[in-house]
Amino acid sequence: MLAVAILAAGKGTRMKSKLPKVLHPLGNKTLVERAIASCELIKPDRTAIIIGYEGDKIKEALHHLQGVEFVEQKEQLGTGHAIQQLLEPLKDFSGDLLVLNGDVPLLRPETVQKLIATHKENKNQATLLTANLSNPTGYGRVFCDSTNIVKQIVEHRDCSSAQKQNPRVNAGVYCFNWDALKEVLPKLSTNNDQKEYYLTEVVDYLNPVMALDVDDSLEINGINDRRQLAVAYDILQARVKEAWMMAGVTMIDPDSITIEDTVTLGSDVIIEPQTHLRGNTVIGSGCHIGPGSFIENSHIGESVKVFYSTITDSQVASGSKIGPYAHLRGQANIGENCRVGNFVEVKKSTIGNKTNVAHLSYIGDATLGDQVNVGAGTITANYDGVNKHPTVIGDRTKTGSNSVFVAPVTIGEDVTIGAGSVITHDVPDGALAIARQKQKNIDHWKSRSK
Repeated sequence: MLAVAILAAGKGTRMKSKLPKVLHPLGNKTLVERAIASCELIKPDRTAIIIGYEGDKIKEALHHLQGVEFVEQKEQLGTGHAIQQLLEPLKDFSGDLLVLNGDVPLLRPETVQKLIATHKENKNQATLLTANLSNPTGYGRVFCDSTNIVKQIVEHRDCSSAQKQNPRVNAGVYCFNWDALKEVLPKLSTNNDQKEYYLTEVVDYLNPVMALDVDDSLEINGINDRRQLAVAYDILQARVKEAWMMAGVTMIDPDSITIEDTVTLGSDVIIEPQTHLRGNTVIGSGCHIGPGSFIENSHIGESVKVFYSTITDSQVASGSKIGPYAHLRGQANIGENCRVGNFVEVKKSTIGNKTNVAHLSYIGDATLGDQVNVGAGTITANYDGVNKHPTVIGDRTKTGSNSVFVAPVTIGEDVTIGAGSVITHDVPDGALAIARQKQKNIDHWKSRSK
């Protein structure tokens, strides 16, 4: 059996925020969600979040996660005190306990998995993650023998000058044999500079305790202020972009591109500068995205071109061209080999295959068939001031420039709409619809106005 405890009770005063530190976002997940996600490979039987400051907000933010339980630490008296709060909730539990910090979001699941494996293989009573840093200032030091058996852990503020020369630091990530740990937790003291209960004191009572050095010391970076949050985002982005470039994605100027770790990219995708991919976005093989594009929670087919455009919560089928300066949103569904061009907005609409909406148009709450040609300045007037209404335009229909469709209205197949028409009634298949006044010229108007 394996339980996980995530320390998330602190306020995080250096963040200078009303929001609990662990709820600050790093990309598309909060810090504490990233700590939870680092356990995805070990599949724990129980996950406990130890909460304190604004605990209700943390509960609310994590309510969608299955199997997460919350343990309250009413006073924040140190890491040892936090784990003491588990004595009652885990009184009938037998197995290992993994302890993570909710403000250490960059741990790789593979690292956590390796820590658990090392703990079990060596039958340790405790195993802790360590790192060797060129500048270990601020971290507790870990002192080991030649076989990585831990002899002592000393917090930085309690270190002597000689002890501060030790580069091996405590990452604050532990795996314990719970049956052994729960016997020694009541023995913790506050005999230290901070007058707190340090979890590291349990090393004095458990045996054996082993250290495992992390391969990449950046994984143990904690977040205490906004600057460190920005640094963590850069590290996360570097990981994501490197992985995709190694998988066959071309990035022009990667430093100007951001890609969240929930995005999926096909092979031979080209991403131009100033492009940002967010959420559950899928980009198909052979796409050319950007420059200057934003795509979020959208599915883009193969060989699609998106140029200076914004796409959110939408789908674009293979072979289509989007932009420049197009905006697809709210479940826009674009068919194959379409063109959605300059300054076009499509909202909650389905556009059929080989249909063109090339210039200066708004298509909202509409269904367009195949091979429709939408003239420049065409508008679907879908809102009557109270409700939204649909517009339906059949296959191969052509709308003239500056046409307005006052919904609800249905236009048949093979229809031609005269330029400048305001269509308020249905149009049957094959018809020509013109809805405008006959032109009237008034002679000598300029002279009369004088």
